[in-house]
Amino acid sequence: MSGVTHPLARRLGLVDAVVIGVGSMVGAGVFASFAPASAVAGAGLLIGLAIAALVAFCNATSSAQLAAQYPTSGGTYVYGRERLGEWPGFVAGWSFVIGKTASSAAMALVFAAYVAPAGYTKVVAALAVVALTAVNYFGITRTALLTKILVAAVLTVLVVGVVVGLTGSSGPPVGGLAEFTEKGWYGILQSAGLLFFAFAGYARIATLGEEVTRPERTIPRAIVSALGIALVVYTVVALTLLSVLGPDLLASSTAPLVDLVVASGHSWASPVMRVGAGLAALGALLALIAGIGRTSLAMARHDDLPSYLTAVHPRYSVPHRAEITLAAIVCILVLLVDLRNAIGFSSFGVLLYYLVANLSARTQGPENRRYPKVLQIIGSIGCVVLIATLPASSIVVGTVVVVLGVLYRLVRVRQLFT
Repeated sequence: MSGVTHPLARRLGLVDAVVIGVGSMVGAGVFASFAPASAVAGAGLLIGLAIAALVAFCNATSSAQLAAQYPTSGGTYVYGRERLGEWPGFVAGWSFVIGKTASSAAMALVFAAYVAPAGYTKVVAALAVVALTAVNYFGITRTALLTKILVAAVLTVLVVGVVVGLTGSSGPPVGGLAEFTEKGWYGILQSAGLLFFAFAGYARIATLGEEVTRPERTIPRAIVSALGIALVVYTVVALTLLSVLGPDLLASSTAPLVDLVVASGHSWASPVMRVGAGLAALGALLALIAGIGRTSLAMARHDDLPSYLTAVHPRYSVPHRAEITLAAIVCILVLLVDLRNAIGFSSFGVLLYYLVANLSARTQGPENRRYPKVLQIIGSIGCVVLIATLPASSIVVGTVVVVLGVLYRLVRVRQLFT
């Protein structure tokens, strides 16, 4: 039953991979990132969105280039080990697993906040984690199918929200450059760091590298395509929110898409937006579980996590022990801690993860190079700048988590060699 040495089966095509990436990004970003970004940057969040997209594009091309050479589970954890050494790879993998575990709990709680009856938020969130883990357990093709359904529903809801918002009453108009920069460039850069959380979903495509058909061709195309689709969606929604709600109301909103239709005089659409938000959070959670499970599998294969997690189900070809363990941890988190404000912490981990990806891609030889080195340099600098401008609490917590991970590996390495 353990299937410890079994490889994962290649069952995902280009459309499947693109949809998984889009589902991860749209679910996390549209309903969770714009309000905190507006709070620090006002209308300047649009500039922040452009900066986040530029850094994400550089990171995406690095990930695509590396995934074509190393089409296996684990993403940047594997790339860092192969190109830079064991420690950079570990830091990348640890940052991803811990940060995205917190994101999983946050997405479960976002889902429950929109759809659960009063007083049952945490229970419904835990049940959502269990249900989606069960979907993942029975094979990656089922994960891809459900993700397609969720993405189609969410995009439909967003179209409804944008159309209803723009055809209703208008809010305060967004002014010229002075209004975009009135909160200063530090606030804009901080909003870019927070909005980067919304673009991090394409990492899931790379972490599924062992399950994609023709990976050297499919993964690069899927990563860039998913990023492009998400950017178009984010830009349209951000412009609509700012034009209808204005920066101040957006900054204080806990449910921006719901407030959008209400402010437009179409409160009948509020339940539709709530359902859409719930489905988006489910789509993000589904992809998160799949991605973290594969990274945990890769880390366990190299003894950076317990070898118990290396098991691959002989029938369903999934890292079932890793996913069940993750589900248990996430359920504990949602029942005990409120992690809906985990965006900054998750951004810290993901930016560190992509810093390693950019540095790794820069070392690749001409035979494996698909994109110019300047993109990896811009991506590396962008990651460092955005990390430095995140909220202080996110930097402190992220640093502590990385240090704990390093101490854990030091102890584990010592045990393995004694």
